[in-house]
Amino acid sequence: MRLLVLGGTEFAGRAVVEAALGRGWEVTVLNRGRLEPPAGVRALRGDRTAPGGLAALAEGEWDAVVDTWSAAPRAVHDAARLLADRVGRYVYVSSRSVYAWPPPAGCSEDAPVVEGAEPDAGPTDYARDKRGGELAALGAFGPERSVFARAGLILGPYENIGRLPWWLNRVARGGPVLAPGPRELALQYVDVRDLAQWLLGSVERELSGAYNLVSARGHATMGSLLDTCVRVTGGAAELRWTDPEVVLAAGIEPWTQLPVWVPEGSEGYDALHRADVSRALATGLSCRPVEETVADTWSWLRGIGGVAPQRPDRPAVGLDPAVEAKVLGMR
Repeated sequence: MRLLVLGGTEFAGRAVVEAALGRGWEVTVLNRGRLEPPAGVRALRGDRTAPGGLAALAEGEWDAVVDTWSAAPRAVHDAARLLADRVGRYVYVSSRSVYAWPPPAGCSEDAPVVEGAEPDAGPTDYARDKRGGELAALGAFGPERSVFARAGLILGPYENIGRLPWWLNRVARGGPVLAPGPRELALQYVDVRDLAQWLLGSVERELSGAYNLVSARGHATMGSLLDTCVRVTGGAAELRWTDPEVVLAAGIEPWTQLPVWVPEGSEGYDALHRADVSRALATGLSCRPVEETVADTWSWLRGIGGVAPQRPDRPAVGLDPAVEAKVLGMR
């Protein structure tokens, strides 16, 4: 297979490139050149937000393109129109945020979606931009040659959002750790490498349409996630499981100040951790154990000095130690 990846040096894009190389595919990447792609790829330079930024793609044919863009849909619109006659399939990493809020528990791909930004529009908000990206790809490639991977929470090596890296570094510091309960709270996420393998499989299977891309409900829990963090970092931390009511009463924001966690029964929990993923599972999604995701992320994090890269367009996550200590003292 001949694969074009728009980006290809960070998080999901990098995982896709490595997975494709592992399958023996011929891989081309287009990016601004700030980071080096993995060895073995053909690297083209271009800034898709600048005039003429796609000039390097004026020639060439590929079986598929993978695009992880998450800002103004204009960038997807321009790339898709340029490539429509020379690429077999447009695989766009979208988001479950495209569903109209609040999405119902057990939300499938048929649930109502937000009104997307115009395909050639500038930036609006994350949900409308992602939906606009879907519409841009659809307009150029049509329903039979477009794949929309509506990913939820993505974890794993190369993470540049900071969620799992924050928990790993917090647990590695040791001492009492505010662990938001309950322990058995069911989570849904996808390891970035499992996402990448599914994306490549969608090309091989000639899939089309939208797919919710997270693990089956209960694949992991807050308990299994944080217990594994303790184990892989050396076991110096003491998890202090705390009732959700206590956490919320302290003014702590779920998801941002305590990454991954959202209290059960909230609209956010239904949106993030109660998706119907039967369609993805039926088309090849396979999710590795939480122990592997956590251990490999910790190994990667230590290998780069313990400080994860941070996307400039996303806010930093994590809880202030003083706030944590105060809440633990109130328990």
